[in-house]
Amino acid sequence: MGVVDMSNNPPTSRTKDFFASPALSLSLAGIFRGAGASAAANNEVEEGYEGSGGAGGGSKREETTVEISSENSGHTRSRSDADFDGGGDGDDDDGDGDGDGDSKNKKKKRKKYHRHTAEQIREMEALFKESPHPDEKQRQQLSKQLGLAPRQVKFWFQNRRTQIKTIQERHENSLLKSEIEKLREENKAMREAINKACCPNCGMATTSRDTSMTTEEQQLRIENARLKAEVEKLRAAVGKCPPGATSTSSCSAGNDQENRSSLDFYTGIFGIDKSRIMELVNQGMEELKKMATAGGPLWIRSLETGREILNYDEYVKEFSAENSSNGKSNRSIEASRDAGVVFVDLPKLVQSFMDVNQWKAMFPCLISKAATVDVICGGEGPNRNGAVQLMFAELQMLTPMVPTREVYFVRYCKQLSAEQWAIVDVSIDKVEENIDASLAKCRKRPSGCIVEDKSNGHCKVTWVEHLECQKGTVHTMYRSIVNSGLAFGARHWMTTLQLQCERLVFFMATNVPTKDSSGVATLAGRKSILKLAQRMTWSFCRAIGASSYHVWNKVTSKTGEDIRVSSRKNLNDPGEPLGVILCAVSSVWLPVSPNVLFDFLRDEAHRNEWDIMSNGGPVQTIANLAKGQDRGNAVNIQTMKSKENSMWLLQDSYTNAYESMVVYAPVDITGMQSVITGCDSSNIAILPSGFSILPDGLESRPLVITSRQEEKITEGGSLLSIAFQILTNNSPAAKLTMESVDSVNTLISCTLRNIKTSLQCEDA
Repeated sequence: MGVVDMSNNPPTSRTKDFFASPALSLSLAGIFRGAGASAAANNEVEEGYEGSGGAGGGSKREETTVEISSENSGHTRSRSDADFDGGGDGDDDDGDGDGDGDSKNKKKKRKKYHRHTAEQIREMEALFKESPHPDEKQRQQLSKQLGLAPRQVKFWFQNRRTQIKTIQERHENSLLKSEIEKLREENKAMREAINKACCPNCGMATTSRDTSMTTEEQQLRIENARLKAEVEKLRAAVGKCPPGATSTSSCSAGNDQENRSSLDFYTGIFGIDKSRIMELVNQGMEELKKMATAGGPLWIRSLETGREILNYDEYVKEFSAENSSNGKSNRSIEASRDAGVVFVDLPKLVQSFMDVNQWKAMFPCLISKAATVDVICGGEGPNRNGAVQLMFAELQMLTPMVPTREVYFVRYCKQLSAEQWAIVDVSIDKVEENIDASLAKCRKRPSGCIVEDKSNGHCKVTWVEHLECQKGTVHTMYRSIVNSGLAFGARHWMTTLQLQCERLVFFMATNVPTKDSSGVATLAGRKSILKLAQRMTWSFCRAIGASSYHVWNKVTSKTGEDIRVSSRKNLNDPGEPLGVILCAVSSVWLPVSPNVLFDFLRDEAHRNEWDIMSNGGPVQTIANLAKGQDRGNAVNIQTMKSKENSMWLLQDSYTNAYESMVVYAPVDITGMQSVITGCDSSNIAILPSGFSILPDGLESRPLVITSRQEEKITEGGSLLSIAFQILTNNSPAAKLTMESVDSVNTLISCTLRNIKTSLQCEDA
């Protein structure tokens, strides 16, 4: 039995939601509720404390919290409180004490400790959730109610605030430690990737350690510097300080450190001048407004395809731009424009562009990685008018056969009028000069969108995408769709945005017709299923692209197609099965229109024609939830019944004017039944497989001229990517075996053969 070592641990944790990384959160999940607005100002935890037990000490710790009697305590604290940070709530103390002689006598006396009853603790906990800082009147009232002295009540609240603050700081410390460990693992993985470098086209290992290796090491150094700067900013953000320092000095020192590391970061590493950035983004904003609103001769509509084409000679004259042919013959220009209406409030839409996690989640099929490298200007007001931030993104297609595009750019958000906003992206040359040249494959000329509020939760979006890309070898199958600018163009971004906003509307809706929400009785159940399906599709998009998260190796299928195989290890993510996961992808061209192929693959009536797991048996839909106006945008729960057992599948189908997807995964029946009732689905382990369907990019022309409308439209073929993920071993320490590669090879080969047979295109 041969062993293939293709393990590839993703360097970063999986994105599960629109929210930021846990290390940036200042609240403990499952312990604190709703952060108060004054938490940051007071440098204290203001949240309520759920349950009777503290996170740090379990349920019994609460019952044995020791309080010092107010009769002989003065400024002294309880023994348990002595372990806590000295910062805390010292300002709550009255400062009243006894004379020196009395205090000396009292030091000799044994301190008097009081253990509160469960009822007293329960009452004080209830008030603490409502008001962590009770005033004198509330303390007096509670002391009478519980039979305690007012100072006892005061000390209990003081100790509780300090205790929660300490628990949180310990948690933040552990998060920072885990973040550092992740950075170390990422650094180690990148070094191993260099040592095991392989050709992306043939999969053969490279042995040369020439200049290309040097440039990769240079990129590693830059990446590590960026990650270190982020860790320093995290430390400053949570107000960490040396032992013995007060919370106040910690906060001010933290702010100084944050500002210092931020400034050093983008002047030391990239050499960017802030005033120069502001000048460039303002120029970019003016160019975007003209590009979004101008007609001819700048934009000319194609009579054959209906697409708008940029008149580049006119563009050079209008904006005094350099022609790319001047010393840049290895670069190509991609320019496109599209417009549409989206179902979303304008403030939410603007926020989704300025929050990098929401932006990445809005375009899972296009963005494999994204990060805000630094905030140059925070902007004003809740919508951050005037915000400027340096960002990084890795753009992908849903196939490992097309290389990703890595781009650094500055994003600028500005309110143009009461009902109109603009968001512009523009690459900064200084950044690209300091990034490894082999990775700067793409730069953004002023691109972005103009968003206009149309009231009633609607916005009109005009999208401009203008890229200058390094020419590279693209697989023949994808050459047309990539070189024409369709793959990363405005239409792709626009249709994806429309569909995601529509999905959010259906997710929040309470009046979905029964025919569009069958099989699920409650609104909570519907939301829980849609959330699980969304996580499944995100995971699928992340798994099958050419991102540097994965190391792909090429093998040949039994029917002659190229299959690319990658493996990864899941150590602790509850959203996926634990162990070694193998992902195999094959992309083929089929002489079938994308619509026909999509309808065939998503229809349960045809599933037994291609799905080997069904063993030819019938497949039945037991729940169908619409998530868009098109009937193809839906989430289904399907059941396969055989003589041995019954299996449930969760299927998410997704289609727009540019692309379609069918993603599915077997699910645990008991777990799925709980999700249907509305239970949380975040811990349901799911491993998706599925299909990505694209038009082949060939602008088809009518074969004959006729007045009949239906014969004027001709449809080209489809680019189908088929991906399977299987758990090969429950132990993350195991190695990938050749038997696993052979079995997934057989699975893809048989499935493709079944699809071609059913659609009568065996000779494709």
